[in-house]
Amino acid sequence: MSVSDAAKSVVRRNTEEVQGQGKFEVFEQLFADDFVDYTPQPRTTPDKAGVRKLYTYLRLAFPDFHAEIHWQLADGDRVTTFKTYHGTHEGPFLGIAPTHRKIQFETVDVMRVQ
Repeated sequence: MSVSDAAKSVVRRNTEEVQGQGKFEVFEQLFADDFVDYTPQPRTTPDKAGVRKLYTYLRLAFPDFHAEIHWQLADGDRVTTFKTYHGTHEGPFLGIAPTHRKIQFETVDVMRVQ
């Protein structure tokens, strides 16, 4: 398996298993202790703990949270992923009470895998 294919596999596992299924034991395997998030979300820190906190918030607020990966491109150890997230707002999120509505949003993420 090439470096690029291996990197895409790691990012896909994070998207599907951690974000989509809440498997935080996999999160611990995939994220380095010195991980840096260059686009931290509100109420999080730009590190491994902050990303785990965000994923936890998302899973609590949107229990059926999952992503549809449309495509991935890799250049060596850098992976760009275009995806659509889906979920139902069943718990408080960023001060907003549950609406019980379905949500979806698109993102493009770039991750470096070492």
